[in-house]
Amino acid sequence: MDFRSSEQPARTPLRSTTTTGLKIVVVGGFGVGKTTMVRSVSEIRPLSTEETMTRAGVGVDDASGVETKTTTTVAFDFGRISLNEQMVLYLFGAPGQERFWFLWDRLFSGTLGAVVLVDTRRLADSWYAIDRLEHHGMPFIVARNNFGEPAHPLERVRDALSLSGDVPLIDCDARRRESSKAVLIALVNHLSTLSSARESIS
Repeated sequence: MDFRSSEQPARTPLRSTTTTGLKIVVVGGFGVGKTTMVRSVSEIRPLSTEETMTRAGVGVDDASGVETKTTTTVAFDFGRISLNEQMVLYLFGAPGQERFWFLWDRLFSGTLGAVVLVDTRRLADSWYAIDRLEHHGMPFIVARNNFGEPAHPLERVRDALSLSGDVPLIDCDARRRESSKAVLIALVNHLSTLSSARESIS
């Protein structure tokens, strides 16, 4: 396996003021943009385990809707982003193909929250991710990755995914750093809200 690093951001040392590190996982279906999100937002050169797709995957990986995709993640992506002087997020992008789902439970270990990235062209691919997160009792938000003009309002996406009203659902463009960063901030805010609610109850 060829563990390659993107040619993007230069090396950024971890700040000496950092006091809190949070592990975040980005999950979703095949070709939804998980690797793109990690790459776009990471302040370090991200670790990528992408491999070229070959004929061996034909009939195994469902590439409908993403026929132009030529590479695929076979283990995980890893990146890092500092949200402020004290807080840093460690990002893990999970592989989307069904044959690699067995890796998810291990990636979830030690994770405080997750982003479910969805593509409205392949919404059904998101159901497994949501099911696994709910099974683990892990807080998550859902981000619709826009590949152009949205075809449906967000509330229709919420209904299609049967999301409860307390799960944040937002739009994003995984190719843009600021948009991806806004998704991560939304997740951190969601985790903070849930933590405050638990403290008020106890």
